[in-house]
Amino acid sequence: MYKRAASLAVLLVAVASPVATAAPASTVYVHGADIAAAEQAVEAAGLRKLTSFRKIGVVAARGDSAQISSARTRAGVTRVEVQKPIRFLGSTSHTATRGLDARNSLGLTGAGVSVAVIDSGVDPTHPSFGGRIVRNLKSLCLDGSTQTNCIVPVPNFLDTDTTSLGGHGTHVTGIAIGGDVQTTGGPVIRGAAPGAKGVVISTGAAILILGADAALNWVLENHRAPCGAGVPASACPPIKVINNSYGPSGGGAFDPESVTVKLQRQLVAEGVVVVWANGNDGGDGSANLSNPPGVDPTPGVISVASYNDQETGTRDGAVSDFSSRGLATDAATWPDISAPGENIASSCRLHLPICATGLKPQNGPGLLDLGTFNTISGTSMAAPHIAGIVAQLFQAKPSATPADIERALKSTAHKYGTGYGPAGPYTSSFDKGTGLVDVVAAVNAL
Repeated sequence: MYKRAASLAVLLVAVASPVATAAPASTVYVHGADIAAAEQAVEAAGLRKLTSFRKIGVVAARGDSAQISSARTRAGVTRVEVQKPIRFLGSTSHTATRGLDARNSLGLTGAGVSVAVIDSGVDPTHPSFGGRIVRNLKSLCLDGSTQTNCIVPVPNFLDTDTTSLGGHGTHVTGIAIGGDVQTTGGPVIRGAAPGAKGVVISTGAAILILGADAALNWVLENHRAPCGAGVPASACPPIKVINNSYGPSGGGAFDPESVTVKLQRQLVAEGVVVVWANGNDGGDGSANLSNPPGVDPTPGVISVASYNDQETGTRDGAVSDFSSRGLATDAATWPDISAPGENIASSCRLHLPICATGLKPQNGPGLLDLGTFNTISGTSMAAPHIAGIVAQLFQAKPSATPADIERALKSTAHKYGTGYGPAGPYTSSFDKGTGLVDVVAAVNAL
């Protein structure tokens, strides 16, 4: 989730609701007792199949209200979800997290790990990446599509971040895995895990939640060998963490039976950490504004609040005003942890609209690298800090489970500010979670 200066904005709106008032030609998820039951129900009801999520027994399909009602009555169908459109609305940080400390003193760069980013896309030719985008994918999972394999590979040099609101994905990916780049007359700009590889799935500018869920499903089916069975892990390591910087405006109720949650729980069961931006709706604790899938209590699903290091690297800054708060009286809605998300410099191209909203454009080292970095704020920027840090932790302990990773992060977080109280085995808060991530302490806890 990205925050434009002086205003709030989310990347995607992705809210699923049970079938109640389905409009003609709606896109639905048919949940079955198994994939065969879901496929048989879709066919028997006359729905048009779009794609399948085999590991969780769900088929995405399209049809009118009568066909959807018919599907609900079929044997083996456990649930039907109607999907609403989703849309784009539009460095000292590694000192604050002690990530740079972990890199310099412990050699932790995220080597041996691939980080998946589901976002608007990426410019693989940006000087931040140096050929480390090992898989470049595009979601064609559009409303009304008849293509069942709708996540398609594109050349690794192709810029997929040139949509009407492009730039978000390149900025986010740079925060997670960008290499060190000396800007002209300015600072070195770097990512959290410059030794990790990137697998980026572009969802474009105007899609359905189907596109984002299909991207999660692609990772579920391919995380062990994201470049294919014939490519060695030394060149294309397994995906161990996914960054999701999108969600609904204003939060919403957590739905444990949604496709998104089923997918992320299966991903965690197979060893992949799932990271979510907590949202850019601010709040005062009187209502739950957290991004719904991020508050999943499953260990290994991590929601991230935005921390302001005041551009000094301080560890005693403040939670960002725009960072979404949970309901103060319900710890189940609180974010898990904080990471820097305010005034974050990362890879960007000024000709792209989101990059052009940044406040401090800077040039890269080459003659053609004019306006290749900019400074943007949002929980979209906080989440990839954690995704890159997770890669560092997996490098430190490859046998760690997603639950181990979350436990190490939350049990060692630095307590900045006030307002912490008991929340399960941790002390936490409705706005900051367990505190500011501390990479060195988390490594030691592993």
